[in-house]
Amino acid sequence: MVELTGHSLTLDQIKSICYDEEFVTISKESLHKVEQSRKAVERILKEKRTIYGINTGFGKFSDVVIAEDDVNDLQVNLIRSHACGVGEPFPEVVSRAMVLLRLNALIKGYSGIRPIIAEQLLTLLNHKIHPVIPQQGSLGASGDLAPLSHLALVLMGEGKVHYKGEIHTTMEVFEKEGIQPIGLQAKEGLALINGTQAMTAMGVINWIEAFVLARQSEMIASLTIEGLAGIIDAFHPAIHEVRGYPQQMDVAERIRNILSGSKLITRQGEKRVQDAYSLRCIPQVHGASWQALDYVKEKLEIEINAATDNPLIFDDGNTVISGGNFHGQPIAIAMDFMKIAVAEFASISERRIERLVNPQLNDLPPFLSPQPGLQSGAMIMQYAAASLVSENKTLAHPASVDSIPSSANQEDHVSMGTIASRHAYMIIQNVRRVLAIECICALQAVEYRGVDKMAPTTKGFYQEARKIVPSIIEDRVFSEDIENLTDWLKKNNVVWTATTVKETVNK
Repeated sequence: MVELTGHSLTLDQIKSICYDEEFVTISKESLHKVEQSRKAVERILKEKRTIYGINTGFGKFSDVVIAEDDVNDLQVNLIRSHACGVGEPFPEVVSRAMVLLRLNALIKGYSGIRPIIAEQLLTLLNHKIHPVIPQQGSLGASGDLAPLSHLALVLMGEGKVHYKGEIHTTMEVFEKEGIQPIGLQAKEGLALINGTQAMTAMGVINWIEAFVLARQSEMIASLTIEGLAGIIDAFHPAIHEVRGYPQQMDVAERIRNILSGSKLITRQGEKRVQDAYSLRCIPQVHGASWQALDYVKEKLEIEINAATDNPLIFDDGNTVISGGNFHGQPIAIAMDFMKIAVAEFASISERRIERLVNPQLNDLPPFLSPQPGLQSGAMIMQYAAASLVSENKTLAHPASVDSIPSSANQEDHVSMGTIASRHAYMIIQNVRRVLAIECICALQAVEYRGVDKMAPTTKGFYQEARKIVPSIIEDRVFSEDIENLTDWLKKNNVVWTATTVKETVNK
């Protein structure tokens, strides 16, 4: 069970809640803060003070004062009018993360909602009811207005939800579960949608997947090193220590551990003096990507515990400040950074694939074919990898450098952070497929070299991977192999290390 406080949520907890569907509660202290914040809103209404979003219009309409009898309708109208998301829905796990992060932000006690709003979000999590939220339509400031409006619709009993593997109308599911829809009151609609939780939820899922993928890339690269009789000297700790990057040193150490005991690797001068960069520079390239992932993690850990709506209520309502915490620029830049970093895992992987299949670059059968000429073997798998890498170059173009003014130029600079996070997710899926292709080729290469000569760790990985993709003894529809191995890498969520391989093989 995870207790939310509004300020202590971790990425590991998000992973357990979103993937393992761990039960969630709200701390009593946080609920008390929510109650106090709500009392402040009620005093503002009673005193007839004019405060943005409570009794005024929104955006360019901020100067329009709303009559007391209409303040609740104002919030409902806001949600319905702003639910303009289009396109395919976010993955369900992202929707779940969005509900979690919006709840965590609101219980900080600066948003002026009633406790019942927080409790309804909690109910969605613990009943595994997840809003259907279209991916496109957010500018990333004033927060993720369109996506979060689709989330807010569900609290009101409107919209659609994911439930037990299917999509249903919200009220259909609420009736099955005995849940009552909520009528929004002053400030609550705005509090629900002013925030960065769409881009941040997508970003957190991106980071979780990218972390696993980066570690898997090291195992697959190690397999390639064996398949190409790579030179282990390039991973000597002295080389990496004198440069000084911790992430580079860590990658080199993990690959040394993975390849420990291998009789397929070579020493410099035995077969060649130096390997190509795609082998020799794995610690430097992968290490640089790990540096970026560390940066992204740091920003996400701040944002998942941040108050990001507007206005924010301080000092029991005596101080209500309109600001811009909903602006997604920190996450936009982090996601753009992630896109470049993760794309590089595929870029260097594709070059290793080329070295595995090109007879001019190795002493293996051309294109790893069982009958070169009659059968093409892995020839077109390299094409597919090259296509995915090229597509990633387009997706990696930074979204955060763009801005289009909105709301009659009141909102004249926006982050495009949700676009950045969506494109990062697309890149991650492409990278996984490229690594799957490298893995298939490397599995075939080590067979030619001799499986009995592999390191214990890579041999354990080989045995598990061969259960998914059989040896290439004749041409077949390799698309199926690529997709099967891609699914295996994703669904198993395995961080392959010397220890995990040993544990897997011994089961």
